[in-house]
Amino acid sequence: MSKVAILTDTNSGLCPDDEKKLGIFVMPMPMYIDDTQYYEYVDIDKPTFFDMLETAEHVTTSMPANGDLMDKLDELLEDHDEVVYIPMSSGLSSSCSTAYMIADDYDGKVHVVDNQRISVTMRLSVMEAKALADQGKSGAEIREYLEEHKMESTIYIMVDTLKYLKKGGRLTPAVAALGTLLRIKPVLQIQGEKLDTFAKARTIRHAKDTMLDAIENDLAHRFGSASGEGCVISISHTQNEEEALAFKAEAEARFPGHIIQIDPLPLSISCHIGPGALAITASKSFLDSF
Repeated sequence: MSKVAILTDTNSGLCPDDEKKLGIFVMPMPMYIDDTQYYEYVDIDKPTFFDMLETAEHVTTSMPANGDLMDKLDELLEDHDEVVYIPMSSGLSSSCSTAYMIADDYDGKVHVVDNQRISVTMRLSVMEAKALADQGKSGAEIREYLEEHKMESTIYIMVDTLKYLKKGGRLTPAVAALGTLLRIKPVLQIQGEKLDTFAKARTIRHAKDTMLDAIENDLAHRFGSASGEGCVISISHTQNEEEALAFKAEAEARFPGHIIQIDPLPLSISCHIGPGALAITASKSFLDSF
């Protein structure tokens, strides 16, 4: 039976400390704040990041350096027969296409998964991969499973401020100014490759109801499970834990019987949407929770 290592990055919400606890290997993601490079969970934590985000002129994320990824693969293949590498969606980063090219040099021992996910939904895929590896599945079988089910997932995000979408060029200054004046709370969605606008709400209550309705619709029509059976639902946020706890209670009332957990959004999303955001996700899965 092949010994398979599962490798991902901090875009999944997992951190390097999870390696010992979960047996999953995690690459810290680099980012640049006003031209200074930091690595998530290594030399910058979330409170420091949000403090710097408030005043920084430029905040950008990057992919792991080719050399860092190759060093990690070489290290893992010393003790494993294969590596399954799960980077963030190819629609949101070039990490995946670069990893494909690197994998070509490993004679079929490295399997790169274009799973079309990020954040909590990506983390669920990583946990599924680990469960499949523990069952004795090969790297190729794990990749095939994850890519076959990659679109069975959804994220809805309520943004508290338009400032960071404007700064990142996702909104024109005029639209951002009008939205701020009207106190619009955009609801964004990630289904596969892109971060797109889903709806425009005028209040937090309206935004939360919009997201809950959207999840309910996805369960019934996209995932074929009106009750949510066979699906995992979770809440996520950016520096907004109190509201996340309240939103979790509302989600539990709407979807009884589900174990709904709360996880912070990774910095790769946080830098584009800023603090105060709330998100809800749903994914089909053979796991009950993660």
